[in-house]
Amino acid sequence: MFKPLLSLTGGLIATAAISIAQAKPLAQEDLSVAEVLRDRALASSNAYSIVESLTVEVGPRRAGTEGDERAVAWAQEKMKSLGFDRVYTEQIEVPRWTRGHAHAQVISPYPQPLVVSSLGYSVATPEGGLTAEIVEFPDVESLLEASPKQVKGKIAFINKRMAKARTGEGYGPAVQGRSKGMRAAAEKGAAALLLRSVGTDSDRFAHTGMMSIDNIENPVPALALSAPDANLLEAMLSRGKPVEVKLDIDNQRHSDGPSFNVIGEITGRETPEEVMIIGAHLDSWDEGTGALDDGAGVAIVMETARLIAELPVRPRRTLRVVLFGAEEIGLVGAKQYLDAHRHELDNIIAISESDFGAGKIWRFDTRLPENKFDIADQMMQLLAPLGIERGNNQSYGGPDSSVFVAEGVPAFGLYQDGTDYFDYHHTPNDTLDKVKPENLRQNVAAWVVMSFLATEMEGNFGRVPVKAEK
Repeated sequence: MFKPLLSLTGGLIATAAISIAQAKPLAQEDLSVAEVLRDRALASSNAYSIVESLTVEVGPRRAGTEGDERAVAWAQEKMKSLGFDRVYTEQIEVPRWTRGHAHAQVISPYPQPLVVSSLGYSVATPEGGLTAEIVEFPDVESLLEASPKQVKGKIAFINKRMAKARTGEGYGPAVQGRSKGMRAAAEKGAAALLLRSVGTDSDRFAHTGMMSIDNIENPVPALALSAPDANLLEAMLSRGKPVEVKLDIDNQRHSDGPSFNVIGEITGRETPEEVMIIGAHLDSWDEGTGALDDGAGVAIVMETARLIAELPVRPRRTLRVVLFGAEEIGLVGAKQYLDAHRHELDNIIAISESDFGAGKIWRFDTRLPENKFDIADQMMQLLAPLGIERGNNQSYGGPDSSVFVAEGVPAFGLYQDGTDYFDYHHTPNDTLDKVKPENLRQNVAAWVVMSFLATEMEGNFGRVPVKAEK
């Protein structure tokens, strides 16, 4: 659970009524420029144009595919057209996989089809498919505790519901079944895994997503089941008769191949070697067009940089936009970027990522040394009029950013309303019509305030002590 929304200094949330003239660490002139940038963002529709371009001209872009290649080329051209000073790529190596067909049907006692999607990097069934009895588990922990005799030769069905929340906090408990379930099923001799989709919708769409696949001797086919079909299977099992299901899946794993992190910079005028990183991930799953996950994030950070690039002078230090590759399959681009740039970590003053859809931002979290809280308080004076509240000092900055935070890099978190995000996450329903232009404008307005002030301020945030996670 998140901490109460109080000021990091212990007082009440700062409001717009507090005079900017009281500011100390950030210069009055810089705050005034940030306010102008914020208002320009609120009047611009360019972020929506960017995500529209990505979803229409590229579409699905799973790592290591032709769509991924098109996305990398698109991102470079788009950054150049938006006025970035430097645009380049860094190659990463990614595991590759081809999704084929995935069919499931109840054979007995009540024959009917089921709507499913292969989980990422699932193996195929034997030619002609496989038929086995279902054994149900309320969560992955129950599967882990089950005896092999209970599971062997059967299809393990993890029937864990995900709770809907503004913060998306129900995702963590539910996604354990996707990340650990196939491994547990394989180790206990199951024929396959069926997983209630990790999502909060009632649509007949299955939610795909990545699993743990490394070092599993005999992986088994693994499918996500749409919520209505999980309910159907649950109801069948409640009648006390054995339920048999046939699965027919055709996927193929390939050798590793190249993808890329795409990087664009607005070069600092005084200390260009110091950088503020704002990021999103360029890849997406292949079922929808990746508008929410993470086309919206790509658009938000690119538009933020464009607005700053239009200023008469460059900010004090460099603003670096990193579109990470292969996030969906395990933060691959972020991890390889960190390894390649570990010697430069002290020059990253802070990091943040937009990767939670296109809802309005409602909360501003940080991960800063305590003696820098006053800078965040000043930022809040410009964020509060956008309907944003003050959060805590435990931000991880976003999924890709988390690998840098683990090394002590300071972070900011501009958290969007995720109430409906997991209705669409990793489904064919992740499409452009779910993105509201007015929400993107509010997002960019918040991002440009934070990003400009971090790149323009005197001094830096230092390092954040790294604590062992409980």
